[in-house]
Amino acid sequence: MKAMIIREFGAADVFESADILKPTVSAGNVLVRLAATSVNTIDMMIRDMGEALPFSPKAPAVLGMDFAGTIEAVGDGVTGFSVGDEIYGCAGGLGDLPGTLAQYMLADAKLIAHKPKNLSMREAAALPLVGITAYEGLTRAGITEGKSVLVHGGAGGVGHVAVQLAKHFGAEVFATGAEGSQAALIEKLGAKAINFKTETVADYVTKHTDGAGFDIILDTVGGANLTNSIEAAKLNGQIATTLSFIELDLSMVHMKGLSLHVVFMLIPMMHNIGREVHGNILAELAKIVEAGALVPVVDEQRFSLEQVTAAHQHLASGKAIGKVVIDIN
Repeated sequence: MKAMIIREFGAADVFESADILKPTVSAGNVLVRLAATSVNTIDMMIRDMGEALPFSPKAPAVLGMDFAGTIEAVGDGVTGFSVGDEIYGCAGGLGDLPGTLAQYMLADAKLIAHKPKNLSMREAAALPLVGITAYEGLTRAGITEGKSVLVHGGAGGVGHVAVQLAKHFGAEVFATGAEGSQAALIEKLGAKAINFKTETVADYVTKHTDGAGFDIILDTVGGANLTNSIEAAKLNGQIATTLSFIELDLSMVHMKGLSLHVVFMLIPMMHNIGREVHGNILAELAKIVEAGALVPVVDEQRFSLEQVTAAHQHLASGKAIGKVVIDIN
């Protein structure tokens, strides 16, 4: 089969075309004919950093995590899926899990779900990693109807899904973003846009919560921005973040009685523990999509499998609007 492989880790131009063996189905897995895959920030980190990351595959490697495609064969012990089913998932590209930058892949049946019927393959491939992350962050933070939710980075990959999910759960949703296309997308998705470049945390907390703070904050920016989340949270509030690589004084977390949740959705894939949770979340997301409450935003620029370098460069440029998707077949 045709694949794009890397023989050494580094810049976006390390990908090369190769003919490699098509996998054969094995117990617990399904063989998928891939239609599309999307590029995530973590894909670029693995490509760039390689063995500096404990979950990186060994070169030569096929990268790529998210996918949508059609089942070609079903392994022993797999139930609920049949040949010809259209599925989606986040199931490869790290450790010993083969990636999605190829015509076919083996996927653990625990990590997949049936594709939402009202999404194209391209749209479905854009959803798994960001959808699971947003869903986990909001549910771990105890989202319920009527809560006030602040999403930092509301126009980003995880953020734009979180905004829609929070609306679906009945929350009052606010999101930070830059003026222009980001703010327009946030408002289109049903949240109140906050210009983080011109409004201070104190300003928007006063404006939107009468100074009390937000019930739940999903911080997809993380790092130093966590201090803004702590400031914006109400007493006994909830913060979920996707990035916590930072040394931070937690004194105000204590003084405000906050709960801090760190979401790292790769853990089930890395450790082969609780993978069925991802499949269950994907099945739930499919229901939400089919109910019309969630639509992934896909960048309008198209890339073929052979153009994976350009796809990585486009995402890195910061010019993409929505998820960058690569067509496989």
